[in-house]
Amino acid sequence: MTQINPYIQTVALRDVKCHALHGYYPQEQLTGIYFMVDVVVEFEPYGDTENLQHTVNYEVLNTIILEEMKNTQKMLETVVRNIIDRTIASYPFVLTAEVGIRKMNPPMPGQVGLSFVQLKYTAQKTV
Repeated sequence: MTQINPYIQTVALRDVKCHALHGYYPQEQLTGIYFMVDVVVEFEPYGDTENLQHTVNYEVLNTIILEEMKNTQKMLETVVRNIIDRTIASYPFVLTAEVGIRKMNPPMPGQVGLSFVQLKYTAQKTV
């Protein structure tokens, strides 16, 4: 009889502040703007909880975020997808990954506090 793991572990980074040159319009890619990035992953923990190889290292998540934020894209949708894809490649045991990027004070008419793009990945269940 197979025992089911009753635990789901969450590892997250919130409000990672980055200045980056993402944006559809050329001016955004010249001057840049501040962004706040959130990454949340869930997985079934196993083994020794003191072993870094048995978890998602949030230092690695931070490195992925910072590297992808330096890689200028027109669309934030591309950036969130790249962050998720690299996270899943680094940690294939992840069940869900959610990445959100907030563009602080986006350059548009009116007083807009932020714009937001988010993407969620859910692993396919194997039978």
